[in-house]
Amino acid sequence: MAELERVSTGIKGLDDMVDGGFPFPSVSLVAGGAGTGKTTFGLSFLTEGARQGEKGLFFTTLSEPTQWMLRYTNQFDFIDKDFFGDEIKYQDVGLLVQNEGYEELLDFIDDKIAEVMPQRIVIDPITVVGPFFKEEYRSFLFELINLLKNWQAVSVLTGEVSPGMAYPEEVTYAVDSVILLSMLEEEGSRRKYLEVLKMRGTDHTTGKQPISITTENGIVVLKSRF
Repeated sequence: MAELERVSTGIKGLDDMVDGGFPFPSVSLVAGGAGTGKTTFGLSFLTEGARQGEKGLFFTTLSEPTQWMLRYTNQFDFIDKDFFGDEIKYQDVGLLVQNEGYEELLDFIDDKIAEVMPQRIVIDPITVVGPFFKEEYRSFLFELINLLKNWQAVSVLTGEVSPGMAYPEEVTYAVDSVILLSMLEEEGSRRKYLEVLKMRGTDHTTGKQPISITTENGIVVLKSRF
């Protein structure tokens, strides 16, 4: 069998854990609680693509205008702000989530992808949609993931994990990869971890790996430093 084509995750140390990167094309879920680095992961992924001349498309479901995202990214040295608006397109779909049905949202996402033709796509966070679409949420996820797989792109969906929840089960059943970000209290301090729960077609490293998140480098798998 031919080897899967892969693209770099943009996370220092993660590519070595997953045979060189995300399979291309594919859809992945990056899940974790508040403050674990989900948005930073998505931005690192898009920034890595922009450096390689790839187009990126960032959908936010939180009704955040572009200037809010730019203000957030100003704290990170590893993100070139000039990428936004050119190599990386930013699209707020929060009002569509709140005011339209899931079919209208799917049509909008599909049209925007056709317009930009990105190689990398991030939807941050996908779990916000659940309370609005309720019993239609699972159908929406199934159709969204199939839609994304039909485009020649690698897509990353971020998902919020509530206390006591391992991961958002509604999303994990359909995606190709699941990466968990966590923050645990140990010896009086909070430490952050990354775990590759699954990645189809990949002989990946298992178990929680300690990470750091810095303004200079973003997310770094600590064992990659040694």
